[in-house]
Amino acid sequence: MKKLIAVVAIIAFVGAFTAAFANQSNTGCGLGSVIFQGRNGLISQTLAATTNQSTYTQYLGITTGTSNCQRFSSLVYNERLNQFVAENLDSLAIDVARGSGEYLNTLAVLMDVRENDRAAFYSKLQRNFSRIFTSPNVTHDEVIRNIESVIRSS
Repeated sequence: MKKLIAVVAIIAFVGAFTAAFANQSNTGCGLGSVIFQGRNGLISQTLAATTNQSTYTQYLGITTGTSNCQRFSSLVYNERLNQFVAENLDSLAIDVARGSGEYLNTLAVLMDVRENDRAAFYSKLQRNFSRIFTSPNVTHDEVIRNIESVIRSS
């Protein structure tokens, strides 16, 4: 029992020592980072990290991009989008070529394009059809990466 207490004390001391020289980003994202945002002291960071871990809010934050967490930087990681494009590649190509349609609208919804920005989104994809659908054998992964590239270009 004494050995267990000693091990726990050493782990706590090392964690506290490390946190003392860290900045807020070292506590990770989650509820604790929101509550203790801007506080870089030892106690604040220890409580922020403990809150993040004990409430499991990092998982939700990473998935949704909330609680000081970053959303995925690439669209390929959006499983619903990935599945939709894979299952509807031909129909999506037709809609992108037309600049309108049910499949193009679903793509916009899955990509979180605001409703008032969708007309410009559809137009941009239509203008860049050949950059998105680069060959008859293009894969859904390539299409998603190409769409991402078109969106990021000015």
